[in-house]
Amino acid sequence: MAEADITRLLALARDGEPAQMGAVFEALYPELRRLANSRMYGRESTFTPTVLVHELFLRISQGSPLSLADRNHFFAASAKAMRWILVEHARQRAAGKRGGDQVMVSLDDQIPDAASALTSVLMLDQGLEALEAISPQRRQIVELRYFAGMEFAEIAALLEISERTVYREWERARAFLQAMLDDGGDGR
Repeated sequence: MAEADITRLLALARDGEPAQMGAVFEALYPELRRLANSRMYGRESTFTPTVLVHELFLRISQGSPLSLADRNHFFAASAKAMRWILVEHARQRAAGKRGGDQVMVSLDDQIPDAASALTSVLMLDQGLEALEAISPQRRQIVELRYFAGMEFAEIAALLEISERTVYREWERARAFLQAMLDDGGDGR
């Protein structure tokens, strides 16, 4: 579906025709599925890319209509929602449900892998929250690049800044997050 058609459907959804959001999801489903798959690579199998996209649809289509201008704006909102969904899921899995953070010890005496996907998602979320306090723009660039899979030129157009600025802020944000993840997320 053409960019103009997506923009038209988003305008209709915003103006009181919520069923049009379903048409947007239908048109962009393959891209959303690829995006979700790339964000979930190597993660646990109980939460699949299909489940993530369907949860995204439920969250975006419920409640008051979102004011989404175009395809890029749709993917920016989707990236933020995917981040929230993944973090919420990781928190639920790490909570007290069925033993929470207890480690299962098997009889073969091998130490369980400490770098779980759940821990990574939660640490990345902590890093993004810390980054928000330093630079909301850098946090937004990370969300758009990492969670929405947008290219630097697309991010620059969406944020109305130069592509060079996006790249420079991406590099700074990446260095900050890497340092934070290397420290275990505790800011040491």
